[in-house]
Amino acid sequence: MRWGIVGFGWVARDYMAPGIAAAGGTLVAIADPSPMAQASAMSGGILAYDTAEAMLADAALDCLYVATPNNLHADPVRAAVAAGVPVLCEKPIAATLDDAEAIGSVVAGHLYGTAFDQRHHPAHRAMAQAIRDGAIGRPIAVRIVYACWVDPSWSPDDAGGCNWRADPAAAGGGAVIDLALHGLDLTTMLVDEPLARLHIDLQRRIHDYPVDDGGILSGRTAGGILVQSHVAYNCPEVLPRRRLEILGEDGLLVATDTMGQTAGGTVIRRCARTGEETALPFDAALSPFAAQAAAFAAAVRGDAHDFSIHRDLSLMRLFDAAYTEARSCL
Repeated sequence: MRWGIVGFGWVARDYMAPGIAAAGGTLVAIADPSPMAQASAMSGGILAYDTAEAMLADAALDCLYVATPNNLHADPVRAAVAAGVPVLCEKPIAATLDDAEAIGSVVAGHLYGTAFDQRHHPAHRAMAQAIRDGAIGRPIAVRIVYACWVDPSWSPDDAGGCNWRADPAAAGGGAVIDLALHGLDLTTMLVDEPLARLHIDLQRRIHDYPVDDGGILSGRTAGGILVQSHVAYNCPEVLPRRRLEILGEDGLLVATDTMGQTAGGTVIRRCARTGEETALPFDAALSPFAAQAAAFAAAVRGDAHDFSIHRDLSLMRLFDAAYTEARSCL
């Protein structure tokens, strides 16, 4: 499977590119106007272009991964659709709901996936299967902590001193739009129910930038499962900051250090009757990016898949309404 990447920043370079290779694919080209990004690609024998259009016209690609800032997703997605190339686009779909709706219209009838890599993490897939198998009985609540430290001076080494994730125009918000959608999408996968209600409270508590540095989300699924998520850019990374719990009538699943870009972590099931704890096995060597690349490649080959622009747009609409209300109170 021949891949191209638009936006060769640190996530694409350090996580998706190795994930493509681990999934048996080949990264043949990138499109990024940054001289540093182009030099990094070419040092590995990868073709480099200034624009997605130029890359798609010149390089024979089987699929495209878009990892630009959120407000720059639309043009490469349109270019991929025009070239007939399946496209996997980073979350959120776009920085604004209007742009997300426009992308939804463009990709109708075309193979498109939003890169919610957490739904592909082997630990989370194992948890979903355990829930389906009745390991904790009827689910009651999902609780998530997904936090990190991103201060105003933070900058990846390829961004020229610019942290676009703290730029409201480029990102569409702050910590909450960057981190929370992963957990919300993951929740729907784990319990196999869409979200029906969502409320968000924001804070700009620690960092001096014009976006939220933390937030609490609460809601429920269509079937009445409660959902709670704390996401943050203001949590020191030496502290525990990645935890996922699914409470059921017969037990509790607890995943530690599975939320994020890397492989590994642990999942424990605790029995509600005896308190006994047992480890839930999963492939701890497989990263969510590698699993996601393999899943999308399989979809390109025509295999059954769970990528869905309709589901992703539905989640984006619910999130946008709650986020818009929350920002008016910040």
